[in-house]
Amino acid sequence: MPDIVDAAKRLLVGRPVRSDRLGHALLRKREALPIFTADGLSSVAYAPDEILLTLSLAGIAAATISPWVGLAVVGVMLTVVASYRHLVRAYPDGRGDYQVATVNLGKRAGLTVGSAVLVDYVLTVAVSLSSSAQYLTTLWPALRGNEEWVATGMVVLVALANVRGRLKSKLGFAVPVYLFLAAMGVMAVVGGIQWAAGSIGQAASAQYDVVPLERLDQGLMGIAGAFLVLRAFSSGAVALTGVEAISTGVPAFRRPKARNAALTLAMLGLIGSTMLMSVLGLAHATGVQFVEDPSRDLRLDGVVPGEDFVQTPVIGQIAEVVFAAVPWLFFVVVGATALILVLAANTAFNGFPQLASVLGKDGFLPRQLHTRGDRLALTNGIVSLAVAAIALIWVFEAQITQLIQLYIVGVFVSFTVSQLGMVKHWNRYLRTVIVAQERSRMLRARAVNAFGFVLTAVVLVVVVLTKATHGAWIAVGLMALLYVLMGLVRRHYDSVAEELALDDEGKAKALPSRVHAVVLVSQVHKPTMRALAYARATRPFTLQAISVAVDPEEATALRSAWDRLGLPLPLTVLDSPYREVTRPVLEFVKAIRRESPRDLVVVYVPEYVVGSWWERVLHNRSSIRLKARLLHMPGVVMASVPWQLRSAQLVGPTAGGTVHDVRTDGDTETR
Repeated sequence: MPDIVDAAKRLLVGRPVRSDRLGHALLRKREALPIFTADGLSSVAYAPDEILLTLSLAGIAAATISPWVGLAVVGVMLTVVASYRHLVRAYPDGRGDYQVATVNLGKRAGLTVGSAVLVDYVLTVAVSLSSSAQYLTTLWPALRGNEEWVATGMVVLVALANVRGRLKSKLGFAVPVYLFLAAMGVMAVVGGIQWAAGSIGQAASAQYDVVPLERLDQGLMGIAGAFLVLRAFSSGAVALTGVEAISTGVPAFRRPKARNAALTLAMLGLIGSTMLMSVLGLAHATGVQFVEDPSRDLRLDGVVPGEDFVQTPVIGQIAEVVFAAVPWLFFVVVGATALILVLAANTAFNGFPQLASVLGKDGFLPRQLHTRGDRLALTNGIVSLAVAAIALIWVFEAQITQLIQLYIVGVFVSFTVSQLGMVKHWNRYLRTVIVAQERSRMLRARAVNAFGFVLTAVVLVVVVLTKATHGAWIAVGLMALLYVLMGLVRRHYDSVAEELALDDEGKAKALPSRVHAVVLVSQVHKPTMRALAYARATRPFTLQAISVAVDPEEATALRSAWDRLGLPLPLTVLDSPYREVTRPVLEFVKAIRRESPRDLVVVYVPEYVVGSWWERVLHNRSSIRLKARLLHMPGVVMASVPWQLRSAQLVGPTAGGTVHDVRTDGDTETR
């Protein structure tokens, strides 16, 4: 069985990689742009959809203001990009918002940001791959109705590729991202020319009338209308996701690292803003309608759309109109969009394990998240992210509209807290700098970060208020739960460290007064003789051999065999009226501990090692239970004395064996 498991693991994961190959090549700006901006650029695939969908609740006329909502989103995006350009220069070591908050505002603020960003990464995977699944169903209609399975399959594939280390190729990122940029650019230029010439067509959905909700039948007038516009703005603000990814990737840039990262941020802001406005502009020009429930919200001459009506994502509707004369370009645009959404999810598969590793190293998450697997990937973090994302996909049925309500909260929590941290950072340094030119630069940076803090705080309030009843409370609850769990994990590690620390009393007790050795005997055979030899070699203060009389006849035969060998110590046979093995041994050991509380008891357990899984089922079951109980007894050390049977020797030590490495932090890693 171990051979089969190991072979399957190698087939899926690949051969182990040496630790000295952990380094990575540094990136030029043109290489870093596709790697670190895929998440931010891909948001144009669903941000316009959410703006139009929200405004459609007030009827068809409301969609005319979508470009203005987009302009507001662009304003916030450029502000955040400008703020993060100062952040990457001040903190170029790649720990991003978490470090900024922890250093300047304390551990609580750092945990707040850490919990928000971790939840955001999970939602990035769920949203991106659910959206990619919708675009794939546009290309292959046969997949419709199976979006959850498609998205889940993509999560598994992306996770597996990251465990294998196959999604770190510069070319593998560059080609899809630049293909997407080219496709979107051509669509924007061709569509813009058609619009200017008055020859642009109308989307298939343009012929439908949008039915407003009852409380919004007056359009966008009044408090309800204003609230709807704010909600549309907060939905469109998902376009800002991914900005923070560059701040964690600064170490991967070529020198000057901070300057190149800042330039990449500027390119992300410029390209992302241009694409968002071009999509919203062309959607308005082609009359695209995008609603939450077509059967409820759309009518054609008062008739509900038929069962054959399919609501294509906004980019797909625009491409269908703009490239009506060249249909194959429609497939290029939709395919490139689906592909960049996969790369956006991959960005989260890089960011989540890295942040979880940092939090694990700092003691706020299990330390297993800090260790690397066979392929030098942070496997535990990758698997944790995949499981959480799959759970969200199935809970929300891969519906972008439902997932997007959770998405934006964590983004703006991290934006707001990190910008406040940057303001405090500049305040601290301004007290020590007297050079006029340097102070002037810092004052400008502080002004930008202060404005960014105020603006993102306002947006955060708007997001929470407008989405509180639409699922935002779930994201807030998840962040709060993660915050509490990280505090409990840190408290546990601190408690363990305090308990294990050597003080004056601990140093005195580091060595026991005496050692009592107890050898367990089930039969008189080679494993027993080896255990006796090992026990005698340690020269204990006392050495005792014990057996448990489960069957009287077997106990008598065992004592006779022991006496015939003439061994230099007597055999103590423990009575067991209820045919138990574990309890009599534990009581015997406890008796020694009661008589000599300061002494150490070493229990030698002889056992034979077999090579096949079915042999393990047939042997050593009692010793497993006994060892599990002995591990919890203070002042007792359990020593397994193995005897390798022929089947184990044939298998060899590397094929089926398990090696336990005890690390200096007290944890045990199994390989």
